[in-house]
Amino acid sequence: MICMATRRASTSVLAVLVLAIASPPVHAQEARAFTHADTLRGSNGPARAWWDVLFYDLRVAISVQDSSISGQNSITYRVLQPGSEMQIDLQVPLVVDSMVFAGQRLSDRRDGNAFFARLPVAQRPGETPTVTVHYHGRPRVAVNPPWDGGFIWQEDSLGNPWVATANQGLGASVWWPSKDYLGDEPDSQRVAIRIPTQMTDVSNGRLRSTTLNEDGTTTYEWFVASPINNYSVTVNAGRYAHWQETYPGASGPLTLDFWPLAVNEAAARRQWTQVRPMLRCFEDWFGPFPWYEDGYKLVETPHLGMEHQTAIAYGNGYENGYRGRDLSGTGRGLEWDFIIIHESAHEWWGNHVTAKDNADLWIHESFANYAESLYTECQLGSREAGADYVIGTRALVENDRPIVGAYGVNDEGSGDMYYKGGNMLHTIRQLVGDDAEWREILRGLQRDFARQTVTNVQIEEYIARASGLALDEVFDQYLRTTRIPVLEVALEGRTLWYRWADVVPGFDMPVEVTLGPGAASKIRPTEAWQSVPTSLGNAADLGVDRDYYVLTRAVRRIP
Repeated sequence: MICMATRRASTSVLAVLVLAIASPPVHAQEARAFTHADTLRGSNGPARAWWDVLFYDLRVAISVQDSSISGQNSITYRVLQPGSEMQIDLQVPLVVDSMVFAGQRLSDRRDGNAFFARLPVAQRPGETPTVTVHYHGRPRVAVNPPWDGGFIWQEDSLGNPWVATANQGLGASVWWPSKDYLGDEPDSQRVAIRIPTQMTDVSNGRLRSTTLNEDGTTTYEWFVASPINNYSVTVNAGRYAHWQETYPGASGPLTLDFWPLAVNEAAARRQWTQVRPMLRCFEDWFGPFPWYEDGYKLVETPHLGMEHQTAIAYGNGYENGYRGRDLSGTGRGLEWDFIIIHESAHEWWGNHVTAKDNADLWIHESFANYAESLYTECQLGSREAGADYVIGTRALVENDRPIVGAYGVNDEGSGDMYYKGGNMLHTIRQLVGDDAEWREILRGLQRDFARQTVTNVQIEEYIARASGLALDEVFDQYLRTTRIPVLEVALEGRTLWYRWADVVPGFDMPVEVTLGPGAASKIRPTEAWQSVPTSLGNAADLGVDRDYYVLTRAVRRIP
């Protein structure tokens, strides 16, 4: 998902460590009331837990004239345990016409955006039956896509109809019926979209067939041979140009398919050359591109961007930066196209390794944000350049509420999952202290959790185990509080006293400091005062390595 930055970083606030008189404000997490509907949407409830999705066969006809859709989704699933009622999600104002099981129409009841179908026969563990849901209606229109998601009905610059979907967070059920739960992905999926013949549809995976229909429409049938999260399934329909290239990737030849609007093909051929160096960098840091069987596609959309699996949505206007701006305030972010780099990083972080619950969406966004700095490092051949970028984004951290949200209610947590989360990972890189080892940790996450949905516990424990570091308090501090660690320092003669403040209990993260000319060393503060000899004349002159996301504060020590 693209970031929601509304402020530009200022070069005057780019210093990593800010000497302050008082602590930065710590905001209490706002009281949030979650509803029954939130629980139905965000939890693996009784009508979901007994069955596992194997295959979605989605077929949708799109009417541009009246902004309506109609279609069906056949859901093949594996029975995990006996169950008699099945929850299938479809958001208002869409309507289910019927649900059919083994040729028999099912009875169902509606509870808001969830339908509960009563199955006529016992569901035996190990069986793989199919339920087909027929539906129609006018789906919710995205007012401010992609953040306020839904269906997008627009025109290109020549007045041609241009239709797309973007629904992360809101959910795939805004336009098609499914088990709209992050923790359950199909093993594969068909997406067949029927649209007016003058348009082309680009969806996920590979195009298997194009069928001209007698009513002046064309059906584009796409097939995804890999697991895919629901919100990644997409429609992109318009007057597209297309070309294909082959990239010599880490796992062999990888097809690259480019789908700009026909009117913008020349600009796309210039700007989208950035895909190849992106793939080189990310395959080096994270391992092979995850979807060789389905290929890589970049598709122009009427919204800014989204990480739709194997069909990355692009709407950045063919310019570098984030809509032409550098989010880091350092100039580094104008060296590359934000949407190409950030959204493509999600093919690894978000699509390949997917959070089970939206509360852990930092697994998607913190790593994708951090990938931006790694790409800067790759592109400019400088570790310092990458550090400049990620450090610059600290000016955008708001510390309004914790990064980790509430579980089981489809709660995404704070937008600080981008910049604060990326800087947490940059800090952990310093704690690991060996870039080859750090690269192996990132690649190991991709290897060991390939094509899986995961929890924050799995990711945090893996990094700790692979690094040999005790990181519980580090993750708690950055992900579950609104506080940045403050290194308090006090000078008494030739002795420097130091301790951590504004930290979780037991926080003892080491940090690199410079105690005088040529006197760089690593200290391990705790919440108790410790001391070290120094040649500093003033406590505020203490140098702290900027790569650690901490603050410093000169104080008077009270023994």
